[in-house]
Amino acid sequence: MDRATMGAYDKDAAAYAMDWHEQPAPVDLHATVERFFIKGGKTCDIGCGSGREVAWLNAHGFPAEGFDASDGLLAEARRRYQTLTFAHAELPALSDIAASTYDNVLCETVIMHLDRALVAPSVRRMLEIAKPGGIFYLSWRVTEGADIRDANGRLYAAFDASLVRAEFSGATLLLDEEVVSASSGKKIHRLVARKAS
Repeated sequence: MDRATMGAYDKDAAAYAMDWHEQPAPVDLHATVERFFIKGGKTCDIGCGSGREVAWLNAHGFPAEGFDASDGLLAEARRRYQTLTFAHAELPALSDIAASTYDNVLCETVIMHLDRALVAPSVRRMLEIAKPGGIFYLSWRVTEGADIRDANGRLYAAFDASLVRAEFSGATLLLDEEVVSASSGKKIHRLVARKAS
């Protein structure tokens, strides 16, 4: 993961967590999950941040655990949701997560924080941890032109969706759209795929 981005999240984890929890509910994300995810299936949230979606998933029939690269954000998640499971894991390695573990894999607006060279291997690895026939939801904030960093140093990598689509050769694309997030108000690209059985 990008070190400056992780540093920003670790330094101001409480402020980021509060901001995310005060945003409008991501009703578009929830509707997409309800439409495509396998109900009752073992689920993970890669880049879970402060745990908001892990909590929603568990409350709506998708038993989930969360993973994040930021220890600061993981501390926020554990503080907010003491009965749920959160662990440290970084893209692209996702060390200690075995292949074919999850029925549903969620990664909401995370991969744009990676160096462009790490995007494809990260997508491959997340698809790998899905079970055969499992569902993989992936989204990222769209950055036009060149990479940018915000005032806090967080990286927003610019890359074409074709870079991501190329990693889905062993899967069936179920959804491929560019939308404005109901929660953040930012333009995101969203893909949902079913891994080959």
